Amino acid sequence: MKIGEGLSTGRFSLSFEVFPPVREGNLGNLYKVITELSEYEPHFISVTYGAGGRTRDKTIEIAHKVKEEYGQNVLAHLTCVGSTRDDIAAILDELKDRGIENILALRGDPPEGEETFTPVRDGFRYANELVEFIVSRHRFSIGVAGYPQKHPEAPSFEADLLNLKRKVDAGADFVITQLFFENDEFYRFRDAAIKTGVRVPILPGIFPLMNYKQFLRIIDLCRPTIPSRLGEKVERLRDKPEEIEKYGVEFALEQSVDLMENEVAGLHIYTMNRSWPVKVMIDEGLRGLLPADRLRTPPGGETKTTKT
Repeated sequence: MKIGEGLSTGRFSLSFEVFPPVREGNLGNLYKVITELSEYEPHFISVTYGAGGRTRDKTIEIAHKVKEEYGQNVLAHLTCVGSTRDDIAAILDELKDRGIENILALRGDPPEGEETFTPVRDGFRYANELVEFIVSRHRFSIGVAGYPQKHPEAPSFEADLLNLKRKVDAGADFVITQLFFENDEFYRFRDAAIKTGVRVPILPGIFPLMNYKQFLRIIDLCRPTIPSRLGEKVERLRDKPEEIEKYGVEFALEQSVDLMENEVAGLHIYTMNRSWPVKVMIDEGLRGLLPADRLRTPPGGETKTTKT
């Protein structure tokens, strides 16, 4: 099913993101997580594209398996990094041949060790160019990224909104946001995007914090606004990883409840290949808020929460 078509019905969307593991031996654990996430009948499961495109083949392999063996709608990520137009064309053809109908089109981050993005010869410099090329090749449903605090490289919030509009005007039919921890920033972004002319569904990206090292890495890479109560709590718990995990999930649940009460189009949860935070969030807080047709009761009644 094409994601854009499903979102256009106005039905609340619940989706999860996973990533290809670097080590082959971890694929078994990933598929176990996907099995557990599938119990919640997500609108789709997205599969990321490794930095520099190094997990491209795994992304396609996993996306195909999620669709064919797990019966889940899938969103395959695709970036401009390290790829020529011919490379991208070949990837699009393979995705089409494998029956994958949805792509998240991203410029991508600079390769490790580089501070600025430089396209390869005959490659794409911006995500809107990638969107235009995808539209010219096949009839995919195309998602793009949105940045509630603006992209770190954008000169201003307003300039970043215009970049988002270019991507939508090029053919994108939905937006998934970068992670954020201040819901007011998402609402400001959503309202401003609409005023700018972005008329497609915007899905907020929710990230349950798992540990202190991850917290520091997120600050460095994504530069989100950190609410004082979140930052102070995580600093106090920096040497208590289990307590950070617990609080991270509680905070993400609180964010999600508030977002749902403010009529978001859906929730997109960055799982980091772990199912138990999702289980806690849904079974201990979100289930009663989700539309009746969104979730079935897991087999055997209540879901047992195990750390996967």
